[in-house]
Amino acid sequence: MNNALEKTRIGDNDADIAPKVFGFAALGVMAAMFALMGFSMTIIIFLVLVGYFVWRAVAKTEMHEVRGIFEFYLAANEVLRDDERRWYGFEIQDVITRGHRILGMMPDPPPLVHFALGALYHRAGNFAQAENHLAFLIEDEKSDERSRLSASAELRSYVRILRKLEREPAEAPQTTAAIRALERARRHRAAVLLSESRQKAQEAIAAAKQKELAAAATREQPRKPLLERLEEKTVQTTAILPTAAPKVQPFTLLNSNGEVKTANGEAEKKTEPQNGTSDPPKKPRPPKKEKIQKSITEVLRDIYD
Repeated sequence: MNNALEKTRIGDNDADIAPKVFGFAALGVMAAMFALMGFSMTIIIFLVLVGYFVWRAVAKTEMHEVRGIFEFYLAANEVLRDDERRWYGFEIQDVITRGHRILGMMPDPPPLVHFALGALYHRAGNFAQAENHLAFLIEDEKSDERSRLSASAELRSYVRILRKLEREPAEAPQTTAAIRALERARRHRAAVLLSESRQKAQEAIAAAKQKELAAAATREQPRKPLLERLEEKTVQTTAILPTAAPKVQPFTLLNSNGEVKTANGEAEKKTEPQNGTSDPPKKPRPPKKEKIQKSITEVLRDIYD
């Protein structure tokens, strides 16, 4: 049988006769009160019709919310079932979101919802949340069905559909199988999942504390004074530079006496060659005769003469 068909049948065949009778009786009482108050028949019919549609809308909304619990069971059992399928993280998170929507919708959600959420969180690797739901299921007395002496309208509708599915499993075989599988896992694996989740949650907390202590120790290391840090940088820079600087030869000058004069002002004598011979002194060049320019008159006279 198709899943969609099962959901439709759960929503359509679960209506009890008692709620319908109670609703129509309430509408009849409302119409009688309006008649006693002197309202006209047209207004009474209009108000009764409005009340009927409001009642039907509320009943449909409540039924849709209750049907969402069984849809959550189907999806959760499909994820938690031991098969070879590999589920994406966002798929598991979508199913978890459905379960939290049920917890927000009902003041007294069924304990099986808490088990399914805890198992889903354990499957997703969120062991802290898994521990919360499973600890409530195992260690809290309120999680026992026998302690629920009063129930909300949503819980009553849920229990009515649940008992009908237990009496007639052929109405929705896949939903019935999912509920039975979750109940069986709750009995046999809830304590094991809680122990594993608690242990891994403590390991995660210890690892986080260790990281925080390491980060704090790194931040609290004493900083050296500014002068000491500058000296270290200077030593490092000096180590990079060459140890011996190249020698610079001083420049030399010749004075008027022919002596060599160094940059520091000391006069040095020319060293003669070792073989005893000396270079002949160079003859001074005769001064150049200055050319005398003649005037134009003298030049013309020389030409004509």
